[in-house]
Amino acid sequence: MKMLTAEITNLLDKLYNLRGEDSVILTKMASEKEVASETKERTTNEKAELQEKIANLTEELELLASEGKKLVEVLSQINPEDFKTVLDKLHINFNPSKISEEVNSLLPETIEKVEEEQRVAKEKLVNVEAEMNEAIATIEELAIRRDEALANQTRLNEYFDLALNGNINITRDSITSLLEKFDFTEDESREAAKILMFPEDALYEYEEKLKNAEQSGKSISEVFQEAKEGIDEKVEENEPASPRDELINLLTELGFDYLDFTSNDLEKILANYNQATLRKNVEFAKSNGLKLDLFVENVALLYDKEFESKVNKLMEIGKDAFDVYLNPDVLVKHNKKSLDNVIDTFKNSGLDPKIVPLMAY
Repeated sequence: MKMLTAEITNLLDKLYNLRGEDSVILTKMASEKEVASETKERTTNEKAELQEKIANLTEELELLASEGKKLVEVLSQINPEDFKTVLDKLHINFNPSKISEEVNSLLPETIEKVEEEQRVAKEKLVNVEAEMNEAIATIEELAIRRDEALANQTRLNEYFDLALNGNINITRDSITSLLEKFDFTEDESREAAKILMFPEDALYEYEEKLKNAEQSGKSISEVFQEAKEGIDEKVEENEPASPRDELINLLTELGFDYLDFTSNDLEKILANYNQATLRKNVEFAKSNGLKLDLFVENVALLYDKEFESKVNKLMEIGKDAFDVYLNPDVLVKHNKKSLDNVIDTFKNSGLDPKIVPLMAY
């Protein structure tokens, strides 16, 4: 049994965080959504203000043009001599021609300034709308990502529940493909798959310490530190290996990746375990060009004492290793005696067993 090392504890800390509401992934998404929502609110207000400003500037430009034109027209029709007495008595210097010249001189420049202010406002409006639309898109994207994250979290929790109940029978690929969605490294995914597929190695101990931490009111790190101090004096190499550990070591030695086998597969092998038979069957398969995944998909063949004799029988009648590899069911379905009977039946019926497809056996 593996010790609950600091490295494995850290990995389980990360996994357990992903299981809850305070998941770093969900927390990060919530933070991103808050920023995007604030941006959306700000830009929405800015957009309304800019639209109002642009509308006011548009109205101002129209009034400047129309009023300027009217003023010039009115001034051109005024004769100062018609108001000479009142203008002299009031000491007013009224010169319609000069005023008209000033209007014609100043009005274009004023209109140009307002147009420039309007242009800047419109340009800013485009940028604000782009920022607002980006914030809206981010919020929508985060909603989709959050739904996906919650679905992945549900699957992760289902895997943990199965593992903690000792009922997990999920392939390594299923676990690692899920963990990839949580941005785990390849090494982290493989180690996490081991933990879930073989919970007795570390997961049970972690769960127990987690419960102890909750009950004692201590932090999880304090509980693990106490546990570490209690086992530091043990020498892991001197602990006797369990039967399953011995099996895993043997499978690894023979060229298997033991994570290709489910926990149930390993239990089946252990229930029928004979190291000599297992080693003999694997070496025979290798020497005859049979790929090892033949055993991964059909674990019963690993402990089948008649495996070699059945394969030899099929080769004697003309079948090659590739035929056998593609049709392993014939090896699982028959013992040596029943296989001989099937072949004899074909011969007695005038059929050549070599040309009869193995799937018909």
